[in-house]
Amino acid sequence: MTGATGFVGRALVARLIGEGCIVRAATRAKTTTGASEQAVVGEIDGQTDWRETVQQVDFVVHAAGRAHILDDKASNPLKAFRTSNRDATLRLARQASDAGVRRFIFISTIGVNGSETAGHPLTIGGTPQPHSPYAQSKWEAEIGLREITAGSEMEHVVIRPPLIIGRDPKGNLGTLLGAIRKGVPLPFGAVTRNRRDLVSLDTLNDLIATVVDNPGASNQTFLVSDGSAVSTRQIAEELARLHGLSARFLPVPPSLLGAFLRLIGKASLASQLCGDLEIDMAHTRGALNWTPPSLL
Repeated sequence: MTGATGFVGRALVARLIGEGCIVRAATRAKTTTGASEQAVVGEIDGQTDWRETVQQVDFVVHAAGRAHILDDKASNPLKAFRTSNRDATLRLARQASDAGVRRFIFISTIGVNGSETAGHPLTIGGTPQPHSPYAQSKWEAEIGLREITAGSEMEHVVIRPPLIIGRDPKGNLGTLLGAIRKGVPLPFGAVTRNRRDLVSLDTLNDLIATVVDNPGASNQTFLVSDGSAVSTRQIAEELARLHGLSARFLPVPPSLLGAFLRLIGKASLASQLCGDLEIDMAHTRGALNWTPPSLL
């Protein structure tokens, strides 16, 4: 698997080993992973040589990639995302297919479906509307992965998670946690009526472990969440609680907060903070006979 040292991967390695899997972790450099085996591949991009890493492997979980952050400093974010999230994925998939890997599990993003729902939950049958360079790069990787598996014996599984909540998160939640740690007053204290689906680390890894060998997962794409949408304020409160902290808030009315962010060219951020993003998991639950652990 890739991403074994990351936010999702660290917990997934432990989960898979606990279920009796032999896990080979592909890493950029020699490090501690907790995996059964380790393969150092160097930088992960469209030129990475994965051939030795994927020998005698039954399935690949590809969780490595460039994370989505609000204040991206790259001069060309789309190019940077494509290198890490599209080109590296397709290089790995081609070499995995050539090596006889049975199933390739790709961790994509709900951003492929869109950024806001406004009362109409996102479904697996919806038209993809990637809303950011990050989501675009993941969508392009999905397209390429389907083309590769269409011409081989290897199956693909795509999982599109929303924000992943847990201890020491990366990406946007990592940025939010940093603000909470510093005691920065968060301006969305009054954003209590919007509905946003999240997925916990435990739920996501339970789904990944399920699709490893579930026959119903073959060549399918799955949306995932904890099944209980919360407000933006509740997201910050839960993140703080997980780390033994208290979040500070400013009760800025959502209409004013959204208007201000759009005025300064932050329309995407306004949508993420004030808008709804709800997910319909009917396909995931039905195809896999699976229920999020949070709902059991």
